[in-house]
Amino acid sequence: MCRALNPKYTPPSRSYLSDTLIPSWYGVEKANVISELKDVPKLAITSDGWTSLRQDHYLTVTVHYTSQGSVKQKVLHTRAVYKSQTGEVVAEEISDILEEFEIDLSKIVAVTVDNAGNMDIAIKKLQILKIGCFAHTLNLAAQKMYKIASIDKWAARIRAVVVWFKRSSMSKTVLTEKQQLLGLPQHSLILDVKTRWNSLYLMIERFMEQYPAIHAAALDLRLRKALSKDNLDRLKDEDFHKAEEFVQLMRILYTSTLCVSCEKNATCGQILPILQKLEEHFTVKDEDTMFVASIKEKVWENLSQRYQKDDIQAFLHEASSNGPQIQRQTDTEHQQKEESSEGEGEEMEETIPPLHKTRSALEELFSEEDRKLRLTIQQDTSSLTLSERVDLEVELYKSLPPVPMAEDPVMWWWEKRAILPLLTNVATSYLCAQASSTPSERVFSTAGNTLSQERSRLLPEKANMLIFLQKNG
Repeated sequence: MCRALNPKYTPPSRSYLSDTLIPSWYGVEKANVISELKDVPKLAITSDGWTSLRQDHYLTVTVHYTSQGSVKQKVLHTRAVYKSQTGEVVAEEISDILEEFEIDLSKIVAVTVDNAGNMDIAIKKLQILKIGCFAHTLNLAAQKMYKIASIDKWAARIRAVVVWFKRSSMSKTVLTEKQQLLGLPQHSLILDVKTRWNSLYLMIERFMEQYPAIHAAALDLRLRKALSKDNLDRLKDEDFHKAEEFVQLMRILYTSTLCVSCEKNATCGQILPILQKLEEHFTVKDEDTMFVASIKEKVWENLSQRYQKDDIQAFLHEASSNGPQIQRQTDTEHQQKEESSEGEGEEMEETIPPLHKTRSALEELFSEEDRKLRLTIQQDTSSLTLSERVDLEVELYKSLPPVPMAEDPVMWWWEKRAILPLLTNVATSYLCAQASSTPSERVFSTAGNTLSQERSRLLPEKANMLIFLQKNG
């Protein structure tokens, strides 16, 4: 094809591409990242470990910071580690990576990692504030359900049915027929993975959706003999009712996991508001069945023990109070005044501003006058002391209407930087901290494609270059 397009063009050889072009490109991009990070006053990092097909262990560090109304992310290094993964070794590796990119520890407001013991030791050694990965925390809390014998047996019965239908070609054919007959979506059943509670929720949700077809297929003569031969427990209506209760109860936990695992706006300011919502949801009520009450007790017993250290509590409270969505809803000791307004939630729903605000014709027409007005406000406040300016900005901030939770808080502060310059600097330094370590885990998806089975002999140094260029280029 190259010859047909341009007979004079000679494509680079594999060795030239691998040994010259890629390292040169990596060097340029790395210098650009170092230069960009020098001008960042505050930033946060995430870190996690991953094992390749060759059983090489890799450690990834990502950095996050705010710039012009958005949270930026850079992958610093995906480094192969051949030593035992003790806390001291992890701390040394993270420190070397930060030093390589000329990042001073004083600029780091927090690091988000999973709840592994070696990470605790590593972050303590680095003397950085550690935020436990909220997605991992929710997963650990949800897995406590398996310790309830009755729930474990109920889930095992459904799991056995799903496995039986997935391993038999005849059962799949019969199930498809019943789906068509009953007008149900022709979805396959989902099998859970015990280490990921989300898969249990998805398995039960799909089981509920397909229960009429599953029940009809189990009564079909083509499958009845096989079911009896395998001694498979027949599902009862009680199992379906429990599935309904389970999905209704755990949907909020599933949605919370998705919220803090998304690529955008998953800042640590979301952790406390979500925890407050979960506490309200998982409080045992008189009308709860024994099945629901036992799940609520186990899940909240674990969640209530998280993020209890004073320094983490203080940081999360401050990060939450910097969210314009909850400036009137979060009741903390760190607020100067308590504000309560009954029915405010209803008013907010009725007057929700547009999420993506564009300048109107009137704003465009008088943009110059508005700019002069902002300059006048800045000049009037320039004669005040720093303390007075802070008090003035706090009062102005409290007077602003709350915005929907879907609004990007970083962009909101960027748009208010002219009238709230001091608070904007403070807020954005908190909002760069991530609620979960999923940014590092997403790097491993790229690493898995880079270090595939066909390319498993790729050297770690070359793999790091390819991953760095893929994520930052």
